[in-house]
Amino acid sequence: MTFCVGLRVADGLVALADTQIVRGGEVSSKAKLSLHEHDGRCFFVMTSGLRSVRDKAVVRLEEQLATHDPPHRRLHHIVTAFGDELKRVRTEDGPSLQDGGLHFNLHAIIGGQLVDDDTPQLFMVYPEGNWVLATDDAPSFVIGRTSYGKPILDRLLAADTQLSHAVSLAFLAFDATRASVVDVEFPIDVVVLRDGELRTHRFTSDDLDAASSFWHNQLRVALAELPTAWAEPILGAAAHDGSEMR
Repeated sequence: MTFCVGLRVADGLVALADTQIVRGGEVSSKAKLSLHEHDGRCFFVMTSGLRSVRDKAVVRLEEQLATHDPPHRRLHHIVTAFGDELKRVRTEDGPSLQDGGLHFNLHAIIGGQLVDDDTPQLFMVYPEGNWVLATDDAPSFVIGRTSYGKPILDRLLAADTQLSHAVSLAFLAFDATRASVVDVEFPIDVVVLRDGELRTHRFTSDDLDAASSFWHNQLRVALAELPTAWAEPILGAAAHDGSEMR
């Protein structure tokens, strides 16, 4: 499976993708986040779903961008072009994939800032080729394993969240997912776009072990200090004085 998350805040974009590939009993590592250049600007693409569909759509997108004259100046034009390529692949490969018992399930998160984009832009593309744009009231997208990391984003992420905190939230969403499933794992690729500059780095479990342990310990402390007077009707006075925690 896959875990990819994209966040849009006032100061820029954050993207994170795991790299684990599971095929039956085989486990390998392969990037699910790729960087692309167009008209002197970089944008990223993250995908979940069939790798063959992803590769075919991305390669065709790159070919189209290389010959497009004049260059695209807004990222939504590139996102629309990617969606069009996805529709073509669905028409060509969908029936044979279905015959083989496979689902055409590719989702993508695309982010960047082209010349005429006033701010960094973040999109999610559905398997049907249509897309939605991240907004102030919906600043995040998660694809792949979506259930486990989304609650922390819903509680703590806002449009005015500091970029450094957005990076932390992307990691914590991944860490929550990794703790609950076996098919999402390190290394992770992380991208930050700020002030028109895109930076990327691959992190291993050793890099983030201290952060993961800190968060786990803080949750244990918070659990121990959580007010429990509300539970007296079912637990008795022990819930209020904390004696059951000792």
